[in-house]
Amino acid sequence: MDEQELKNILDKHFKWLRGENGGKRANLFGANLSRADLSGANLSRANLFGANLFGANLSRADLSGADLSGANLSRANLFGANLSRADLSRADLSRADLFGANLFGANLFGANLFGANLSRADLSGADLSGADLSGANLSRANLFGANLSRADLSGADLSGANLSRANLFGANLSRADLSRADYIEKAKNLFYPIACPEIGAFVGWKKARVKTSGHECIVKLEITEDAVRSSGTGRKCRCSKATVLEIQDLEGIVLEQVAVSDRDENFHYIPGTVVSVSDFDENRWNECSTGIHFYITREEAVRHIL
Repeated sequence: MDEQELKNILDKHFKWLRGENGGKRANLFGANLSRADLSGANLSRANLFGANLFGANLSRADLSGADLSGANLSRANLFGANLSRADLSRADLSRADLFGANLFGANLFGANLFGANLSRADLSGADLSGADLSGANLSRANLFGANLSRADLSGADLSGANLSRANLFGANLSRADLSRADYIEKAKNLFYPIACPEIGAFVGWKKARVKTSGHECIVKLEITEDAVRSSGTGRKCRCSKATVLEIQDLEGIVLEQVAVSDRDENFHYIPGTVVSVSDFDENRWNECSTGIHFYITREEAVRHIL
C-alpha cells in the first residue's frame, strides 16, 4: 500500500469518525503496513484484523476500540498510544514498545507480549488471560482488575506494578520481579509457595568469598528453627538467622577459612558461629532485599553468579 492510498484511507476514516459526508471506516484487514509511519494517526475503531504492522511507528496513535486481533505488531513503536478497549487477541506484540500506553479494558487474550516494554502502561481491566508476557517490562504498570489467569509472566519485571484485584489464577510467575509491587496482597488467586521449609531447622547453601583470597566458596548453613525465612518467585531464599556449619571450596572440600558476603565484606561467616540480620525485610516479594541469601541445594549455590 503506497503512502497516498494510506492517506486517503485515513482521511476518510477521520470523516467517518466525525460523521461527515464522504467518510468511511478504515478497512485495513490483512494490510501490509510494516515499518509504516502512523505516529499520531487516528485509527480509532478501525479494522486492522490480521494486519502486518511489524516495526511500524504508532507512537501516540489513537487505536481505541480498533480491531487488531491476530495483527503483527512485533517491534512496533506504540509509545503513549491509546489502545483502550482495542481487540488485540492473539496479536503478536513481541518486543513492542508500549511504554505509557493506554490499554484500559483491552482484549489481549492469548497475545504474544514476549519481551515487550509495558512500563507505566495502563492495563487496568484488560484481559491478558493466556498471554505470553515472559520477559516483559511491566514496571510501574497499572494492572488493577486485570485478568492474568494462566498468563506466562516468567522473568517479567513487575516491580512497582499495581496488582490490586488482578486475577493471577494459574499464572506463571517464576523468576518474575515483584519487588515493590503495590497491593499485591489484594491480588486474586495468587498462590506461590515458598521454596524452603516454612517451619523447623534445615540446611541451606550460599556462595560467598574467602576473606583472605577473595576466591569463591560455598557456605553450608543451618537455618535456625526460630529464623524468619522467605522466597519470592524464584529458587533463591532469604532468612534472618543461621548457624555457619562449614566453609567449602566449589568442589566440596572443607576449608579452614572465614568467608565474607559479596555484598558486605564486613559480614563474616565463621564456622561454629551464628549470623543474623536485624533489618530482615519480611516482604517476601522483595527477593533481593535484606537478609541472608541462600539456596536449598548446593548445586544452585555453586551455579549462582556473584
